[in-house]
Amino acid sequence: MTIGASRPGFDLKMTAEEINTLPIAAYEGTVHIVRTEEELEKAVRALSRETVLGFDTETKPNFAKGENNALSLVQFAGGRAAYIMQLRRLPSCAPLRKIFSDECIIKAGVDIPRDILKLQERIGGDYKGFVDVSLGAKQAGLKNFSLRGLAAILLGVRISKGMRVSNWARDTLQPSQIKYAATDAWVSRELYLRLQHPEFGSQ
Repeated sequence: MTIGASRPGFDLKMTAEEINTLPIAAYEGTVHIVRTEEELEKAVRALSRETVLGFDTETKPNFAKGENNALSLVQFAGGRAAYIMQLRRLPSCAPLRKIFSDECIIKAGVDIPRDILKLQERIGGDYKGFVDVSLGAKQAGLKNFSLRGLAAILLGVRISKGMRVSNWARDTLQPSQIKYAATDAWVSRELYLRLQHPEFGSQ
């Protein structure tokens, strides 16, 4: 599932108004919700066979002063499916360290240092093979560095951010939350692949 692969060119910067004129895109593939130890082990086996993964995390927003909510979700998108890990439902997140530490598997996303800091606090382990696509975009001369902005410029699509501040710690995720989380990971992977095109040089 690829979007924007034949986009002939791109603007270095797009305004919010310009982005809002683009067609909206969302992940339409298979999504696995991971809530048990057995499901996590199966997901890790599948993810270990991938070479490029889109990656993102979600945390319940902090609405009260001094509140610091723990990481709620970790999501990956590969070439075959997307996986959403509900961390608070998993008895142990340790199996994920195998994916995080494998330098042969690219984990592409935006604002990677922030995500890794949260993961270190929640799961620990080593983190190798992570690529921040916003840095590659900056090297290419682009001026928008958010996931939404990069999707608009590089893929020619608009992604919804309407669920960003929803309750990610809820026991059962809403369909709209699942779609949102899977889409962010999927778009991150598509952006990484787009930046590997010869017109951007070696990233």
